[in-house]
Amino acid sequence: MTAFTVAIRIDLVTLFPAMADGFLQESVIGKAIDKGLIAFKAHDLRAYSKDKHRKVDDMPYGGGPGMLMTCQPLFDAVDALATPDCEVVYLCPDGEQLTNKLAKELAQKSHLILISGHYEGIDQRFRDKKVTREVSIGDYVLTNGTLPACVLVDCLGRQIPGVLGEENSLTGDSYNGKLLAFPQFTRPAVYDGLEVPPVLLGGNHAEIEKWRRERQIEKTKQRRPDLMKDQEPQP
Repeated sequence: MTAFTVAIRIDLVTLFPAMADGFLQESVIGKAIDKGLIAFKAHDLRAYSKDKHRKVDDMPYGGGPGMLMTCQPLFDAVDALATPDCEVVYLCPDGEQLTNKLAKELAQKSHLILISGHYEGIDQRFRDKKVTREVSIGDYVLTNGTLPACVLVDCLGRQIPGVLGEENSLTGDSYNGKLLAFPQFTRPAVYDGLEVPPVLLGGNHAEIEKWRRERQIEKTKQRRPDLMKDQEPQP
């Protein structure tokens, strides 16, 4: 059996640990966890509550709808799990946008503590004192931060050497090089009158790469023109 070295430790603090475990046990990330490339553990925030009913929320000062997650369980959870160089990441709608670049940066860390928010959010004092990074997976709101945390783990986990089956799987992804992915085809060459582009059948790798690059640029201009502004002219 091949020996693996843990590349990153990830602790997730959440009210829904079973949700995270179910999500991350599947596919390549689950295999990476099983191999020991990623050391992942979901922790139930209620286990850190000192309230006799394991309460972790309360009404916000100043009024307003909903409840806020309180300081004590969050502070105690992070204090119990923290290592000297860990990054404490809070998943929230107003954080910086998750991108491949950010995922690669976080994948270089030795230890991440992910904080899954719930209700109307968490006490600002915890954000100010303990959180070192705030991340959003998109311009929308979910019922809690566990699913965004899983998305972050999946995204950064793919950046770790040995997690994907083929090294080239990363280089051909959408957003690598700031271009969307090129269209791909497999057998048969003709299906119900629909043909694979002839250039892909000719075996000329230079022409294939040129065609793929052109399709990437075409798609990116149509769907994500904002990505094109950072592109350097190609020879």
